[in-house]
Amino acid sequence: MTRTSAPVDAPATGDWEGLVTTALLGTNRRTPPGTGPGPEAPVALLDAAAVETVRRRAGLRPARAAERPQPAPEDPRPPLPQAAARRLAILLADRPGASGGGRRGTTPDLTELLPQWLAAASAHGFAPPPQLLPALLDAARGRTDLRPAALEFAGPRALWLARLNPDWRFALRSTPGGGAALPHLEDDDSIRQLWQEGLFAERVALLSALRSRDPAAARELLATTWSTERAEDRLMFLDSLRTGLGPDDEPFLEQALADRSRNVRATAAELLSALPGSALAARMAVRAEACVAIDHMQPTQPTQAAGATPASIGTGVTQATESTMATPTITVEAPHECDPGMERDGVVAKAPAGRGERSWWFGQLVEAAPLGTWSRRLGGRTPREIVALPVTDDWQGELHAAWCRAAVRQRDAEWSRALLGEPSAPEAGGPGAVSLAERAKLLGTLGAADRAEWVAGFIATHGLSEAFQLLGVCAVPWAPPLGRAVVDALNIARDAGSYPWSFSGVMGLAERCLDPSEAGRLDALLAVPDEPENASPGAGGYWAEAFQRLVTTLRLRAAMTEELNTS
Repeated sequence: MTRTSAPVDAPATGDWEGLVTTALLGTNRRTPPGTGPGPEAPVALLDAAAVETVRRRAGLRPARAAERPQPAPEDPRPPLPQAAARRLAILLADRPGASGGGRRGTTPDLTELLPQWLAAASAHGFAPPPQLLPALLDAARGRTDLRPAALEFAGPRALWLARLNPDWRFALRSTPGGGAALPHLEDDDSIRQLWQEGLFAERVALLSALRSRDPAAARELLATTWSTERAEDRLMFLDSLRTGLGPDDEPFLEQALADRSRNVRATAAELLSALPGSALAARMAVRAEACVAIDHMQPTQPTQAAGATPASIGTGVTQATESTMATPTITVEAPHECDPGMERDGVVAKAPAGRGERSWWFGQLVEAAPLGTWSRRLGGRTPREIVALPVTDDWQGELHAAWCRAAVRQRDAEWSRALLGEPSAPEAGGPGAVSLAERAKLLGTLGAADRAEWVAGFIATHGLSEAFQLLGVCAVPWAPPLGRAVVDALNIARDAGSYPWSFSGVMGLAERCLDPSEAGRLDALLAVPDEPENASPGAGGYWAEAFQRLVTTLRLRAAMTEELNTS
């Protein structure tokens, strides 16, 4: 018996599953109920699906009405001026494009100006237009570097929106306490209740707010539950003590040195070493002093030349003595073991791969010792004199690097200046700094004017090739001497026919950091220069475009500032 593949009618139930099966098989193999094979079958299937869809929707039982959300909180800040609100809309509408090395054209990069605009608007105390909050949250979602400034400016209404849209939940995670209202800092009962019953983020926000207002009260609140907290929570809570750190925190931190968690112990030791008058700092000073000393090298005895007269003998002895005077030299004897006391005070016993144990322990001791130790230990010398002393047996790099870390930790500007040295020194690294990163950290301990002056001198001597990281720690807008040094160095590179794309990073930084008032000085640099024979092809056109973009950006920044200042 021969079988045929003639289509068969589907069950006449009209249920949705049957229609889906018919659609999957195809109407040439299975026809809708009441319809034969042919060109009308697909139309009949769609009609049946439409009828079934209406029937299914009509047959739904009404669900319980959801609770209406609470109204958005009021933002007490004054609204943006209209011109500034329009500017924000333009900045948010711009999308990141190709930028950085090799960026061409004269159009300003608006995405790079948005963080600066947000910071300025927050400093003025303005509130964003409500209709721009979704775009502001979308921009912050796509750029993690933008989130702090965007959320500060967005205010409480953005957090209200973030609870209604899963795409914006990052705002709740990025804001301590998720925007939850903290109790009044004078309401002791509410503070204790939130501390004992609140979520972790709420407790962090409470402790941080209380610490900035009343450091002692925050420390006492933390002590009430310290022994019952999880190790990772203790670490986060302990980190909040950096705000307002002072001698009164020492007893609590000394107890934390015996904590079960190694990370907690290390953080407590770091905080104590930032207090030069603490007992831990004194213990570390004793250990470090035992490793460092001054050695006065013995002078060689002068010899008398044959036929010399008594007068000439006296003169020769004096000259020889002066030329062979003892040269003070720092000697280092690194510790031979890391004992339990050192470990308790935060010294990590296990050295990283590639580091010798003794040098690893020695660096930690010097880093944690008060910098005032060394003037007393090394003959009353000043930091500059100490740094200039030679060090025996190749220990200079290790010793100076440890002093760099100590100067940064203890925020000691005098030691930082000594380790930085003169910016015009032939050696770009200075007498003590061992890397660009170290120099940038040391500069961070100086005032804004001193930082700008030092970096300007460095650029004038060494150019821009090593200055990019140093420029990043300078206050914005750059002080006039620093701005002039950068522009002059760029102009020199331009006239020399240097490869232009290698300076695109500095040029981009100048667009964001150069004082807008400098725009007028740059007009002379907008023309395409004559290219030297050894210049990169097309370099002159690139430099002209780059300076035109710089001038346009500076004038745009000036307009943005004026818009925010308009009431």
